[in-house]
Amino acid sequence: MWKYILKRLLLTIPILLAVVFIVFTLLYFAPGDITIQMLGTQWTPEAAAALKHELGLDLPFFVQFINYIGGIFTGNLGILFMSREPVAAMLAVCLPNTLYILVTSVTLAVVISIPIGILAALKPNSWFSGFTTAFSLIGVSAPAFWVGLLLVLLFSLRLGWLPASGLESPAALILPAVTMSLTYLASLSRTTRSSMIEAMRMDYIRTARAKGVKQHSIIFKHALRNALLPTVSLIGFIIGEMFGGATIVETIFGIPGMGRLLVESVNKRDMNPVLGCVTVMAIGVALMSILTDVAFAFLDPRIKAQYVSGGKSHG
Repeated sequence: MWKYILKRLLLTIPILLAVVFIVFTLLYFAPGDITIQMLGTQWTPEAAAALKHELGLDLPFFVQFINYIGGIFTGNLGILFMSREPVAAMLAVCLPNTLYILVTSVTLAVVISIPIGILAALKPNSWFSGFTTAFSLIGVSAPAFWVGLLLVLLFSLRLGWLPASGLESPAALILPAVTMSLTYLASLSRTTRSSMIEAMRMDYIRTARAKGVKQHSIIFKHALRNALLPTVSLIGFIIGEMFGGATIVETIFGIPGMGRLLVESVNKRDMNPVLGCVTVMAIGVALMSILTDVAFAFLDPRIKAQYVSGGKSHG
């Protein structure tokens, strides 16, 4: 298993380099000139050329890319062109806020959705199962920005119960976490319900019932363990997707996180923080992919045996 994890980590490096190269290329050839924003009314061709030389923007494309890659391995992600602050220092401030929201949202979605999915699967023809299905469709269809604005309008502006922005108090985390988790809560509950219904119809469940195994043991010891496989896979995908969803939530609620930094940097055409955010997000997605595989091996001994024997590389 450890050899497999090390192999996956090594294979992640070229993928990350490819992601950085694509984003770097798009930013390099994007229209616009950062020197116009930095110099303002003092812009002249001579001043722009001097500023580009100072920032290293007059170097050839591949020289700039190699310099940036070298900086990644030394912890130097460049500076914000507008404020001249180090990108690494800015990410050190913004990343904890993003992780704070992300972990809370994932925990909220998992803790609520899995029990709902199990209950709906145990009584697939009940009103509760129908309600769960309808809720899932509504949750998946509702855009996060729309949900966030409605929550702010109701609980902050109309009722005054919760803060509308920032992270100054634990209460300020409620609306962003609910906004981000709602769509994924619906997807997880629907997936858990479907996989649990399928697991409860398997032959080994019938055999366990015939042997007189208690219902709660059948559900939690036998059926749920297999039913969780697609749910765990979806959780890994959701966590990766939440890095992107954080841009919307952080913008709506005015949270100084990595997503908001990414949006502001794109608008200013400040490429260094954009590259820094994308690099961190890509690393997060890659790590979640590996952790998902480890969770698969824990839930299914057959998969663990494949990893240990080196027979199959599970992606």
